[in-house]
Amino acid sequence: PAPINPNNFPAKLWRLVNSPRFRSIRWDARGEGLLIDQPLFEYELLGAGPGCATGPAGDGTAGAADLFKTKNFTSFIRQLNLYGFRKVVMGPAGSVAAPGPGLGPGGGDGNGDGGSSARPLHHFHSPHFRRDRPDLLVRLKRLTSANKAKLAAGLEVTSRPPNRFQQ
Repeated sequence: PAPINPNNFPAKLWRLVNSPRFRSIRWDARGEGLLIDQPLFEYELLGAGPGCATGPAGDGTAGAADLFKTKNFTSFIRQLNLYGFRKVVMGPAGSVAAPGPGLGPGGGDGNGDGGSSARPLHHFHSPHFRRDRPDLLVRLKRLTSANKAKLAAGLEVTSRPPNRFQQ
C-alpha cells in the first residue's frame, strides 16, 4: 500500500480523533464518523478562548490551529468537505438520513454516541475514515478540480509526498 504523508490533513485528523487528549472531537458510536463539539473544538483546538493561544494544554505545545493552519472553524469544515467528508443529517427519531452538505446546524447527538454534552454535535462521515481502518486513509484525496477530473477519467489520484522541509 502507498504510504500516507503524515503531514496531510487526513493523517493529522486521524491522530487528533484518536488522541485521548482532546474531548471536542471523537468517533461516533459505530466508529464510522466524526462527532465535533464546535464550541469546545474552537476553545480546545483553535485557540478561541483565554489561555488557549499557547496550545490546548496551555503548556506551549501546538494545537490544531498549528496542525490545520487555521483558527476558524468554518475553514476546518471546508477542509473536511474538500476531502470528501459529508455532514450526517439526523432524520426522525434519531435515525440517520443521507449525508448532507458540510455546513449547517449541528447534527444532533441522539444516536447513542455516549456523549454527555447537551449541545448539538456536528457529525461527519467519509467511507474512507473508519476507527479501526487506518489503511483507508490513503484513499482520502483532496477534491481539487484537477483531482475530480482524474477521478472522472478513471485515473489514480496520488498524495503529495512530504516536501524536504517536512521530512
